[in-house]
Amino acid sequence: MKFKFLLFVLVFIINFSVNSQTNWDELIDEHLKEIIKEHKDFVSIPNLPENKNRMLKNINWVADNYKTLGFKVSLLESSSLPLLLLEKEYNPEFSTVLFYFHIDGQPVDANNWDQKDPFIPVLKSRDEKGNWKTLNWDAINQRIDNEWRIFARAAADDKGPIVMLLNALKFLNTEGITPKFNIKIVFDPEEEYGSNAFLSTIETYKERYAADAMIIMDGPAHESNKPTLTFGCRGIATCTITTYGAKLSQHSGHYGNYVPNPVFSLSSILSSMKDETGKVLIKDFYSGIYFSSEEQQILNNVPDDTKVLNNRLGIKQPEKVGNNYQEALQYPSLNVRQIETSWKGNKPKTVIPEIAMANIDVRLVAETDGKVQLDKVKSHIENLGYTVLDRDPTDEERLKYSKIVKFTRSNGVNAFRTNLNSKLGTTLRENLTEIFGEVPISIRTMGGTVPIISAVKTLDVPAIIVPTVNMDNNQHSPNENIRIGNIREGIKTCIAILQSKI
Repeated sequence: MKFKFLLFVLVFIINFSVNSQTNWDELIDEHLKEIIKEHKDFVSIPNLPENKNRMLKNINWVADNYKTLGFKVSLLESSSLPLLLLEKEYNPEFSTVLFYFHIDGQPVDANNWDQKDPFIPVLKSRDEKGNWKTLNWDAINQRIDNEWRIFARAAADDKGPIVMLLNALKFLNTEGITPKFNIKIVFDPEEEYGSNAFLSTIETYKERYAADAMIIMDGPAHESNKPTLTFGCRGIATCTITTYGAKLSQHSGHYGNYVPNPVFSLSSILSSMKDETGKVLIKDFYSGIYFSSEEQQILNNVPDDTKVLNNRLGIKQPEKVGNNYQEALQYPSLNVRQIETSWKGNKPKTVIPEIAMANIDVRLVAETDGKVQLDKVKSHIENLGYTVLDRDPTDEERLKYSKIVKFTRSNGVNAFRTNLNSKLGTTLRENLTEIFGEVPISIRTMGGTVPIISAVKTLDVPAIIVPTVNMDNNQHSPNENIRIGNIREGIKTCIAILQSKI
């Protein structure tokens, strides 16, 4: 019995000492210059999906670098660009984790960037007035500042995380440390265009993607830049509401006070859907939403600064759906994203338009379904006395009904959310706490929607999003950038993940 106890203690000490004996900060600092150069080289390869040859260069760059670490490389056929799948088995008894990245970047308009070419990375620092100034790349030969930024398309989204995991694997290899699970990594070549390539392969290569857990390496960490785990994301459904006036636009002088203006009926419909505090008034729109006391505490523990957030957004006060920002994200939302009339032009005309149209998105949470939520929206309009069609009305219907709406829809994709106390969540939280010396921020649900939600559901695997780049990275916008400190911390995050017994 005494021997067994001593053996247990010895094993515990050996496992615990892996992190304590290796000073990851010193190791990363020692190689940071090379890591930055590597990142610069990768980001210098343009990655817009419409250019297949350049996308293949990106794929080859990733494949060649991971191949040096012993990964098996496969190119999987898709509906368009090939999918890169990397695999490495460390122990047949280990579980398997599927990592997801995307290689492509958002389209660019170079005229809106503060540099000549978005694909020629620029190193910058802030001056005393908070303005960005360009640094010579030789600056990385001296002391490297955490607050410096690398500006380029895809510097953060999503090439930064690809370089982070690559170097975490290199460091473990150098230290003679084996990851605690077998690894598969899939690289999506068209995420910014809806992930059609990846999604087209799910059924065909379902066994190749099979894993015990999935880690999605994408998105920004909490604005504090502390280690962050995101346990789900909202889904999205969309609909279009069209109201009608006369069959053709009419002169507002000749027919004002006679021909109904569809803008007013549309406005009436939209205003009936929300109260002044922003809460949706559609019947049962929030049905089924519930937080346990533990979940409520997790939401409250996220260190959002409401004053800073409101100042950045330029709003006096937020809507009152939730008690704070994190709680607001746990509810489905209804957003009018576009309103237009049949008249389109740079200058207004004195006409009564024949139609008015509103495009709406409904963000979904794990408790809601896209079809059900849109059915509720449609029923709400019907209860206002409108005849609801899925097409333009006929002449006969125009004469028969005074209140007509065309309602078109896409049920979209539902949300996903992994239990915060799942084995995956608990293990990652423990290892991140050990390596960083503080508990990571747990985000129950992020506000946006990742295109691969349907893949998570089809593969039937617990998934967590691990966001590592800075919140103010200008993702999808001009002057995209990554903070050097986030590269450092992101590598440590990946090291912690790789040492987790998932």
